[in-house]
Amino acid sequence: MNTLTRRLTTLGLCLTATPALCASMTDITVTGTITPSACTPRLSESGIVNHGEIPARSLNQFEYTPLPGKSLELNVECNEAVLFVLVGVDNRADSSLGPGFFYGLGHNVHNPTERLGTVALAYGEVTSDGERVLVLASSNQGQTWFPETNAYPDNYMGFAKPGTLVPEPHRELKAALHIATSINAAAYLTLTQAVPLDGSIVIDLRYL
Repeated sequence: MNTLTRRLTTLGLCLTATPALCASMTDITVTGTITPSACTPRLSESGIVNHGEIPARSLNQFEYTPLPGKSLELNVECNEAVLFVLVGVDNRADSSLGPGFFYGLGHNVHNPTERLGTVALAYGEVTSDGERVLVLASSNQGQTWFPETNAYPDNYMGFAKPGTLVPEPHRELKAALHIATSINAAAYLTLTQAVPLDGSIVIDLRYL
C-alpha cells in the first residue's frame, strides 16, 4: 500500500510596516493511505455498555466491586480477504488502575483525583468465514505473537486458524467482545453525589 503525502503552503499578501513579519509561515502536512481493500467493523448496541444505577452501599469498602459481565457482538466485514489487527485504544488511560492491563473508567467528576475503576476486554467465540479461529496477541506491534484472548490496551490482536501463530487474512470475522467492569474500593471514592462512569475505548482496525 502506498502512502500519499502532500505538503501545502499557504500563499497570501502581507500588509505590514515590518517586512520581517512577512517571512513567517507554517506548513500543513496531509497524510493518508489508499488501500485496495477495505474492512468495516461493527459492534452491537452501538458499542454502549450501560450498567444502570449502582447503589453506593452495594460497593465493597476496601476492594474492587465487579459489575455483571457484558458482551457485545463484533462483526468485521471486508470486501475480500484482508490481513488486519484490532487494537484497543484507551481514551481514559490516565484513570487506569492497572496501566497495560486494564482500561480506565474515568475520574470522579466531583473529585477529579479519584479514579473510578477498571475495564477489561477479551475476545471469545471467534469465527472467520464460519470456521473457529485462534486469537493471537502481540505486545511489540506485530514482531512476535502468542495465543491470548485478553485484549490489553495497545496490544495488536490478530486471528488465525488453530495451530497457526501468525495472523491470517479474513473476509468476515465474528466474535463476542466480553467486557468486565470493576469499581474502585468505596473507601477511595467520594460518593455523596451521583457519579457517572466514564469509560471510553476505541477498537481500532489496522491493516498489516
